[in-house]
Amino acid sequence: MPEVLAGTTADFSDAVCRVVTVDGVEIGVRSRDGQFYAYENRCRHMGGPVCEGVVVPRVEEVVAADGSIAGHHFVETDLHLVCPWHGYEYDLRTGEFVGSRALALRRFETTVRDDQVYVVV
Repeated sequence: MPEVLAGTTADFSDAVCRVVTVDGVEIGVRSRDGQFYAYENRCRHMGGPVCEGVVVPRVEEVVAADGSIAGHHFVETDLHLVCPWHGYEYDLRTGEFVGSRALALRRFETTVRDDQVYVVV
């Protein structure tokens, strides 16, 4: 399968998204904890540049014994990619929309060779 160069491993950090265009399709590539993720840069909601949003841990409410909300905490192992247009959140590792796991971003495989990051198209 054809591959497109997205950059070197040094070009990426947890805050960086690199976008490559293949046959008119924008693909956003991000890294987190040494893993690379590539998705079509198009939010399922209204087509926003989802891959260019921030990555945040899932926010979880802490519920007290009486049912009241006692605060919030972050689940650092469950990272969400947040679309900058309207805040739709997707699981960074799967591309699934967290509001309905039946919806997902179009995913592309990545491969790394000799410190070069490629998207398989």
